[in-house]
Amino acid sequence: MKKNPVALAGKTVVLTGANGILGRRYARAYLDAGVNVVALDLKVDALKKHPRLWAAAVDLTDRASVSAAFSAALKRFGRIDGLHHNCAGKADGFFDAFEDYRLDTWRSVLSSNIETALPLTQVAVPYFKKRKAGSILFTASIYGVVGADQRIYEGSSYEGRPINTPAAYAAAKGALLAVVRHLAAELGAFGVRVNAITPGGVESGQNETFKKKYSARIPLGRMARADEMTGPALFILSDAAGYMTGHNLVVDGGLTAW
Repeated sequence: MKKNPVALAGKTVVLTGANGILGRRYARAYLDAGVNVVALDLKVDALKKHPRLWAAAVDLTDRASVSAAFSAALKRFGRIDGLHHNCAGKADGFFDAFEDYRLDTWRSVLSSNIETALPLTQVAVPYFKKRKAGSILFTASIYGVVGADQRIYEGSSYEGRPINTPAAYAAAKGALLAVVRHLAAELGAFGVRVNAITPGGVESGQNETFKKKYSARIPLGRMARADEMTGPALFILSDAAGYMTGHNLVVDGGLTAW
């Protein structure tokens, strides 16, 4: 019987940002696919216990802590096949106007969204190179690809507070896509694939004004559900995407089609 190229059962994936809105969905989807999940985040106590899930509270900017977690995961599961860097974060002043943005806020946003990708990737790459196999996936953002339409934010809020998309966030996610291309070109000779998934707007805690304005810009006429991001991630990490590297898979309901 021919092997199903999308099958992931028995593989092990390290997932960062595992306790977030998308992170918890990714963790569940990987577990449902038979994957061993190494869940890393600053806080992991809210993650549901599962025999194939090992969770650790880790500061992703601390290489020593990251290395220790990676080694512990290897000892527990015996192998690591994929790395899904899904970490993101905000900071005090995140939604401030561009002309009022403080440099410390800018740096904090870049640190949580792009600098957190460095230590774990540095730890994982030598292991993947030695194995001559491995898949690295970064969660980017639609605003690392296109500029935010400021018209959708008038009267919009998230969990009761006004929102926008700051330039710092766009800069961080755009930089992440540059890292994907660079690493794909560098690691291809070792059989290591590096890709990104770019979610469009995902419905979570936005008010009806935002949902209506955003949806009006989408050919499919609605925001994404968080679970709709898991299928593309499963595909990228599977052997079905074995000849895909350096690619940014945009899952945006058609936003960038017009």
